[in-house]
Amino acid sequence: MGKIVSVNVGPAVGDKKTPVGRCKVLADAGLEGDAHAGTGRQVSLLAMESIEKMKGKGLEVAPGDFAENFTTEGIDLVSLPVGTRLRVGVDVMLEITQIGKVCHDRCHIFFTIGDCVMPREGVFARVVSGGFAAVGDGIESMP
Repeated sequence: MGKIVSVNVGPAVGDKKTPVGRCKVLADAGLEGDAHAGTGRQVSLLAMESIEKMKGKGLEVAPGDFAENFTTEGIDLVSLPVGTRLRVGVDVMLEITQIGKVCHDRCHIFFTIGDCVMPREGVFARVVSGGFAAVGDGIESMP
């Protein structure tokens, strides 16, 4: 089982998100107050291990800088197939809908170091059941 190390929301698509500590997750929508709520990519996840790779390339980045909603640790997100369900905390259930994404416009991170991890290692999910999610909550794949 992994854990949530940051919960992040933002008012605009494609911008860095702000760590909020705890947030309401809405079924069939996404995180309350987030620009991606209600879109095809309701929730985005990125592993802290992926962020560490970018730090290793000399980039000063933190959770939320890749516009991910949940920054995780200790769960290999990119190895999970589409359709995998993830339990976050007690009530929230997500279902992976996409791994990686096509970046139509290069972000500030790409222009800074010539690479970005989100197109390869970002994971997107829909919210099957809502509730609250907070830093420190467990995250695990369900059979």
